[in-house]
Amino acid sequence: MELQCKALHYDWGKVGSESIVARLLHSADSRIDIDQTKPYAELWMGTHPNGPSLIIERNILLSDYLKENLDAIGPAVRKKFGVAIPFLLKILSIKKALSIQAHPNKEHAEQLHKNFPDMYKDPNHKPEIAIALTSFEALCGFRPLSEIREFLKKLPELTNILSKEAVDRVLTNQDQGDNNKILRPLFESLMTCEKASVSNSLQNLINRLEKDDASNQTFLLYSLLRRLHSDFPGDVGCWGPYFLNYIVLHPGQAIFLKPNLPHAYLSGDCVECMACSDNVIRAGLTPKHIDVPTLVDMLDYNSYGKDQLLFHPQLEDANSCIWRPPVPDFAVVKINVVGPEPYNTQIRPSPSLLIVTSGAGSACDTEPVPVRAGVVLFLKASRQLTLTPTADGHIEAYQAICNV
Repeated sequence: MELQCKALHYDWGKVGSESIVARLLHSADSRIDIDQTKPYAELWMGTHPNGPSLIIERNILLSDYLKENLDAIGPAVRKKFGVAIPFLLKILSIKKALSIQAHPNKEHAEQLHKNFPDMYKDPNHKPEIAIALTSFEALCGFRPLSEIREFLKKLPELTNILSKEAVDRVLTNQDQGDNNKILRPLFESLMTCEKASVSNSLQNLINRLEKDDASNQTFLLYSLLRRLHSDFPGDVGCWGPYFLNYIVLHPGQAIFLKPNLPHAYLSGDCVECMACSDNVIRAGLTPKHIDVPTLVDMLDYNSYGKDQLLFHPQLEDANSCIWRPPVPDFAVVKINVVGPEPYNTQIRPSPSLLIVTSGAGSACDTEPVPVRAGVVLFLKASRQLTLTPTADGHIEAYQAICNV
């Protein structure tokens, strides 16, 4: 069943036809005109109440259809999650950074929702996976201590606004690599610093670096800093790249954002899948509220190398691979079929959402329907889809399922 899905127009999204979201919307339905002055940030696929998908031929919300067709969910998913699709599949097109943030685990989310329901509006966790469709920039996880130490040595503008005791602890490695004892005081010192001091320190660093030699500019991430500061002048999150890994994903590479892991998407296009939740604790690059005590208490202060942060798929057959994160809420399958031979998808004990990201052809469950980039399909649990590309073409698609 083909779905009509909702686009969201956050100001950080790519504008007009620059956005893959916009191009997919127009490709799926040529009657949709792209507004070249408007940001197209996200395409939502699923039953989330803030952007529910509609079954086109039945003119009914997918969520309402499921209530009347329990077989579509399947017994394994109903036992774990009830009559629900517990994940949200998205396409993101990012022009400027989203906030540095982390998400609570399930138990912590329940506590936050109970104690602060106006701020944390649901009791669910929010693990996520991001799979790059284009070159994709992100900050993710704390850097190795050795890298943070080198930055501190070369950034007096930063160390001057931080707790001297916290800085000395990092520089002398007093706690023998115990990141929680070393990094937590340092990060807390940054997050509790007066806004005026943060703003002045950033401007002083930019003024210094713009006159510096190219090698020092490269080492101190001047280009990235200047871009972040241009979009978020004086924001504490502009110091984030000196604490968090700066990574660039190539198309097809992915990161899994487990609970408490600090991260921020900076630019590019991706497929994202997440548990249905709005629980976000922010750390910077945002005009929104930052809950500093909650943030400092919950963060994962372990150091990660960039290779540790890449999340690799498992090959299922010649045409598909699957990213299976260690949560039951979701997994994501990438399907690539080159014509003219048809491909039968794997039978899953879960309902699934599938978006064609490039190519064209047909999809058949009981009756064949034409598909092209941007078409989104819902498939009932334990059903198989036959994808047939055009004779000399291909179909690339991403399928989200429950990981049960």
